[in-house]
Amino acid sequence: MNGRNSLPSTMKAVRLHGRDIGEMRYEDAPLPKLLPGDALVRVYATGVTPAELEWNETYQNSDGSSRIPVIPGHEVSGVVESVASEVADIRPGDAVYALTDFRRDGAAAEFIAVRSANLAPMPKTIGFVHAAAIALSGLTAWQAFFTHANLQSGQKVLIHGAAGGVGVFAVQLARWRGARVSVTARGKDAEFLRSLGAETVVDYATQRFDQLLSNQDLVLDTIGGETQERSWKVLRPGGLMIDLRGPLPPEKLAAFGVRGVFFIVEPSRPDLTQLAKLVDDGTIKSVVSQVLPLSDARRAFEPLSADHAPGKIVLKVQ
Repeated sequence: MNGRNSLPSTMKAVRLHGRDIGEMRYEDAPLPKLLPGDALVRVYATGVTPAELEWNETYQNSDGSSRIPVIPGHEVSGVVESVASEVADIRPGDAVYALTDFRRDGAAAEFIAVRSANLAPMPKTIGFVHAAAIALSGLTAWQAFFTHANLQSGQKVLIHGAAGGVGVFAVQLARWRGARVSVTARGKDAEFLRSLGAETVVDYATQRFDQLLSNQDLVLDTIGGETQERSWKVLRPGGLMIDLRGPLPPEKLAAFGVRGVFFIVEPSRPDLTQLAKLVDDGTIKSVVSQVLPLSDARRAFEPLSADHAPGKIVLKVQ
């Protein structure tokens, strides 16, 4: 292992001792051990995805066995502390960010072991807190539009939950590609979303998007439920519904003559590198709604209040 300094055997971490947020503790934990191909990252910040606490992957190893107590948080920014002996593409001292493997312990801790191939150089124009807000949300929006949808200039896109972590990147990336962007959100977020590139903002509390919009080429659904039920008829024939919550019912796709995609975001250095370039040239920006200390992680993972600000909650570690 190649590293910079001697390290302690323990670290401060947030660990779940069960599948309930009440079993989340801020405590001492063993320093993570490196597997072949890993880098040890000193964590400066980690983005928070409350839904992570509902995922089976959060509590399981890759073979399906239990990993409890488990460290959550799979969006990391920090500095490489050491690397496994065979790692040559990442060096100690590099400032990096990443989406990490969901079936390994996360970044709500002072250190995390990460596959070096998943680490990308951080954007140069922002700090660790804003970099940590990009990894999962930015990759999800990027892969939705460019890996799965092949979004083209001039297409009409409807984004639900546009002021959320994924939504703010989806709006900006769709605008960058030249799409015509409509969104649903709270009325108080309308001006902010227009500043990101939304042409039409539908206040879901007072307006019905399915009465105002039609002939959409693509719907990006981050909400599901009744919102999805009303979304089918706003798609054009042959249009595409992308669902981030679960597989789409085949009978609905057939009934409305549309296509559907459900996917789980994947770590990707090339995609993060592209996102970093867009951040550094001013095309997109990272939006952080709140910054909390690692010791206050339980509050960060609690359900959001109705008046929460747009963007991502981030835990500041270092």
